[in-house]
Amino acid sequence: MAAPDTELARFVTREIKKYEGIMVPIKAGNTERMFTKKVPIEKLHPNPDDEFCSKTVGPNYSIYNRYVRTFQRFGNMDQSVADEPITVEKMYPDGYMILNGHHRWAAALRVGIKEVPVKIVNLTNETDIMKMLRASTHDKRATLDLDEVVFCSQADDVAEKPLPFPVNKVYTERIRLGLPALMHFLSFKGYDIWVYTEGYYSLDYIRRYFKRYSVRVCGILTGTGRKKKNYSKTARENEARISYKYKETIHIGRDMMYRTIRDEGKLDVQEIHADPENWSRKVISIIREWWHTD
Repeated sequence: MAAPDTELARFVTREIKKYEGIMVPIKAGNTERMFTKKVPIEKLHPNPDDEFCSKTVGPNYSIYNRYVRTFQRFGNMDQSVADEPITVEKMYPDGYMILNGHHRWAAALRVGIKEVPVKIVNLTNETDIMKMLRASTHDKRATLDLDEVVFCSQADDVAEKPLPFPVNKVYTERIRLGLPALMHFLSFKGYDIWVYTEGYYSLDYIRRYFKRYSVRVCGILTGTGRKKKNYSKTARENEARISYKYKETIHIGRDMMYRTIRDEGKLDVQEIHADPENWSRKVISIIREWWHTD
């Protein structure tokens, strides 16, 4: 179903067309990414890969109108969404591409707000992926979803003990019990570890987080949008490039595990039946069973 042809939709289309073929992401420095800051709203640009900009999906006008009413009441974004800045990526030739917060951006434009709070992140791009692949010396990998598997996201998840103060104020996510041991086991057995996340984490943040557990992560894909209908062509090409690098891939989910051996066309599938305290032990035992049956 096509999105309605509204003034907002037409404006977004014009903005995307204006920068089509010339806008590319660039890395922001540590200082830029450290704090939320305010930028002129005209420096923010819509993301063509986001559903908000899709001709078949488009803006959710219920959400958009709710933000418009809120901003009109306060006259700015500070009091209404102070803890929720717009997440952006720095872009060439100017400004920032919106990663999360299109409805707030559009509502602020409508109300006439001149400056908006933003949080700048560095996402994985094609250059990053090529560097990661060149740095890899193995032909096996294990993949984990950061949001669903690595970080505790459900009430019954059991977490590792918190990081010490004040580090835990920076790295607030809690990691699943046994994950560090599981990742050390995989690394010792010659697997590159790749983590995926739909979130807009900076690469440096994820690397430093795992270093706290003495874990080396070979590959990090952020902002993947793997569950979105408009999973971009670039994202699919990147995943194909990564898959081609490795002869064997083990994907570890919350309740299921998959192993593929590319040249043999082999697929192993196994459910993970374990209580949260023994989840990682069960995963390791399944991997050992697969090896024994080869």
